[in-house]
Amino acid sequence: MTTIQPVPGDIPHIVVVGAGPAGLAAAETLAAAGCAVTVMDRMPSPGRKFLMAGRSGLNLTNAESGPAFLHRYGPAAGWLGPALAAFTPGMMVAWAEELGQPCFTGSSGRVFPKAMKASPLLRAWLGRLGTSGVTLRSGTAWTGWDEGNQPAFAQKDGVPVVIPHADATLLALGGASWSRLGSDGAWAEIFRRKGISLAPFRPANCGFTVAWSGILRERFAGTPLKRIALSFAGTTIRGEAVITRAGLEGGAVYALAAPLRDAIERDGSATLSVDLRPDLDVVALTDRLGKTRARESLSNRLRKAVQLPPVAIALLREAGPLPATDEGLARRIKAVPIRLIAPDDLERAISTAGGVPQSAVDAGFMLRAVPGAFVCGEMLDWEAPTGGYLLQACMATGRAAARGALDWLRR
Repeated sequence: MTTIQPVPGDIPHIVVVGAGPAGLAAAETLAAAGCAVTVMDRMPSPGRKFLMAGRSGLNLTNAESGPAFLHRYGPAAGWLGPALAAFTPGMMVAWAEELGQPCFTGSSGRVFPKAMKASPLLRAWLGRLGTSGVTLRSGTAWTGWDEGNQPAFAQKDGVPVVIPHADATLLALGGASWSRLGSDGAWAEIFRRKGISLAPFRPANCGFTVAWSGILRERFAGTPLKRIALSFAGTTIRGEAVITRAGLEGGAVYALAAPLRDAIERDGSATLSVDLRPDLDVVALTDRLGKTRARESLSNRLRKAVQLPPVAIALLREAGPLPATDEGLARRIKAVPIRLIAPDDLERAISTAGGVPQSAVDAGFMLRAVPGAFVCGEMLDWEAPTGGYLLQACMATGRAAARGALDWLRR
């Protein structure tokens, strides 16, 4: 049995479970209010998913604001609204710059640190938390609550860890994707045993399965589709996608993942429309095709007149026999149908929907079934597209749950 040293009795002791962005944001807020804070995490080091997300450029937040920003959170916008209003994208930028990481806004509205990496920001953040008195203990897993609703912990080998009495507990255990980085959703079973009903976990910001032909799969798996537009259910997203052996993924796909996933669950499949030349309309495409020599091969006509790369031409053919007229071909270029038959599984999804519903917590994110226990981040039942919205809500709800804990302690 391992014992952690107690904190002075006159200082509230808060245990934060989970050293991802939501948990660290909560710890920062609690420490600033004068609490003694212990952060427990079962992984060997903190912020592992945060670091992985920053490998291709850490997207901190998005410069979008007002109703358009809230709209990105779908049905959860009303629930998360107060937390997001209390920690805005502008505040996120100011927070990063206070840690010595100046930021810039890209043409898409995405905000990045100029270093484009997560590691310098995380190091500075952990350093400041340490200076403020926050204690971090890695390699220690939360195993549930005891009879007095105190959090229980154990080391990897199962040896119990005894901690000082927690005046409040804040859980930031993540969703159910990227389990190798710590978010495996195993906490859900502990909640269910406590009588807390959860919304089922579902993949979000995910790719989809497509029954590609063998030719397309073998020749073009891993090939990007650039400068395209994807449309589904009245929404159009410009961006990029990638052909995979199993189907289709990429930023533009992720932005439509929620309605596509819901349609597949309801109807068994969903048809995505791909515009291969969103900068040209049907009339312009028809005119360009009409100026090519009729005896040229179709591939040459598409390459010369419309500047379609081989992967786009293959995608056109994948959709079935091509129209015989130039106008018909132009219309197909503007709307190539792709039938999606399943979303990626939870393990491959960037994030997850589902988890703790609004009905299970009060306005301060305290569990109604466990007084003194607060939840935040991806544990909560919400989803948002990539582009900075995920990290913004994780840190905003972490801070909001910390404020909820402080209010509860005052009462």
